[in-house]
Amino acid sequence: MIVSYECAPLLRRCLRSLQAAPPVGPVQIHVIDNASLDGSAALVRAEFPEVDLVALDRNLGFSAGTNLGIHRGVAPYVLALNPDTELRPGTLDRLLELMEGRREIGICGCRLEQEDGSLDHAARRAFPTIVGALGHFSGLGRRTTTPGALSQYRALDVESGPVDAVNGAFMLIRRQALDEVGLFDEGYWMYMEDLDLCYRFAKAGWTTWYEPSVTAMHAKAGSSGAIRGLRLNAAFHYGMARFYRAHYAGGRNPLLNGVVYAGIGVKLAISAVRNAFRRAARR
Repeated sequence: MIVSYECAPLLRRCLRSLQAAPPVGPVQIHVIDNASLDGSAALVRAEFPEVDLVALDRNLGFSAGTNLGIHRGVAPYVLALNPDTELRPGTLDRLLELMEGRREIGICGCRLEQEDGSLDHAARRAFPTIVGALGHFSGLGRRTTTPGALSQYRALDVESGPVDAVNGAFMLIRRQALDEVGLFDEGYWMYMEDLDLCYRFAKAGWTTWYEPSVTAMHAKAGSSGAIRGLRLNAAFHYGMARFYRAHYAGGRNPLLNGVVYAGIGVKLAISAVRNAFRRAARR
């Protein structure tokens, strides 16, 4: 199931990869197009008539679009797939076999590789801490020499197996677990909804599993763009605040919470200014 917006060439590549590497057994592909104006819906109708297409007249965002696709299916497993990914042969078969054999797994992700073959480190993540978030967004946590507390968000200590979270670009989800825990929180328009779902699954006793023996390609930021526009930037930072409020704030000092929310606001302002300059420099 793919939620698309203004990315027709990437969507074509993604759907072709699904055609070339289907799992054993029946599969239904759903594309939820969020009111694209680039001909994405027409492309699906013309080139992939077997796909269940929903062409929306307004952009519902990722969470609501994904939930719409989930409701349209009945299969015991749901693959939430970004349009800027490409499936590799054998990946789905291996993950389905793993989840059939380990009934505690609610969500499974594979190794995500960027177009140059390097690892997309967001393929597996730890639930954020304040120190880990500071390390990640300052860039310190992305260095190999950085102490563990600052780099914890990337879950570098997990080679394979149980992990806090996997990336929403590729999430194989057990429908039974979705029925128990609930679908994506539609309060997240885009960003952080994958982390939120993994957190709720963990609280309910389900395991999220990272399996690097199989891969998918992820053209990172291919569908959203290398430089986030203001709406996407605001959605990203709102998602951070919503996640913190939903899962952390209730058990913490109100003063600390205020500092965290203020920090998110400052980061949004800095990011918006930086991105404005980057867009101007590209013109």
